[in-house]
Amino acid sequence: MRNLISRRDFFKVGGLTLFGVAGAVGLESVSGKLLQPRAAQPAGGLLHEEMPMPGTVGEVDHEANGFNPTDLLTDFDYGRVSTLPTGQTLREYDIFAINKEIEVVPGIKFPAWTYNGRMPGPTIRCTEGDRIRIHFRNGSDHAHSMHFHGIHPAEMDGVPGTPGLIGPGESFTYEFDAEPFGLHLYHCHAFPLARHIAKGLYGAFIIDPQGGRPPADRELVMVMHGIDVDFDNENDFYAVNGIPFHYQQHPIQIRVGELVRVYLVNILEFDLINSLHLHANFFHYYPTGTSLTPGEFTDTIMQTQAQRGILEFTYKFPGLYMFHAHNTEFAELGWAGNFEVLPEG
Repeated sequence: MRNLISRRDFFKVGGLTLFGVAGAVGLESVSGKLLQPRAAQPAGGLLHEEMPMPGTVGEVDHEANGFNPTDLLTDFDYGRVSTLPTGQTLREYDIFAINKEIEVVPGIKFPAWTYNGRMPGPTIRCTEGDRIRIHFRNGSDHAHSMHFHGIHPAEMDGVPGTPGLIGPGESFTYEFDAEPFGLHLYHCHAFPLARHIAKGLYGAFIIDPQGGRPPADRELVMVMHGIDVDFDNENDFYAVNGIPFHYQQHPIQIRVGELVRVYLVNILEFDLINSLHLHANFFHYYPTGTSLTPGEFTDTIMQTQAQRGILEFTYKFPGLYMFHAHNTEFAELGWAGNFEVLPEG
């Protein structure tokens, strides 16, 4: 008799590291989430207890996906900039919704709903007081919208009952003044809301204060989320910027003494709380980014869905340092990475 285990349990006990995934290792789908490995031989003869962290065998096809999580860290979209007759800065953005298959781990493709073909969508960035004009087109086969966290008129809220809920093939222009300064987000607000968000319709929205923040050597965007590959309202993977384990396979390079600023957004569905823990260091934390004074000096923070905040830190010593969700299950299912701290240049 076959010993059947759930896909989530299989991944949790190290199946990703030991066997790879999907076709690469011949996982056999039995029913629903039930899977069984055909060959249970540890890679290289290592036992799970001897491995530093779970991970995938091989790598996803970033070119076919159309985005690379390393690039998304610093991909800020400032829009097309012009000046209105009043002297106010106008920033215009083109955003489209489209269905797209994304390979989230080698051999497993996720039928995502996306903004501009990527998960998360573009990081929209502006300055407080700018006029924001978003030209939204829905190329999907479901009604979608863009709901922005911030202050704006009701007709720009992107919820059912307003003009902002856009049917397939239709378009709409969202327009409002950017306020307040801080780290915000946007997401689809069509129902069922959890499904529209969980399938990939979300992104970061940064409003800089007038005059900007104190300069940082590096600014990085990290959007935390889950991936429910079999649509049972339970996440099978956890990730930052689209692809599980990416920053574990491709550490983020920084240098000793550099001030690093991380814009951290949690858009996780189907779990109540997400978190980030930084190894061998502490950071200043600015909740929602709406103050220039940090609210905490810590090495671990929690965020519920749609909460966000800004982290600032420097490293004193070179080396490889982990960062990850401090919920162990999330880390073992993809929400883990490394900073590679290089000597001062």
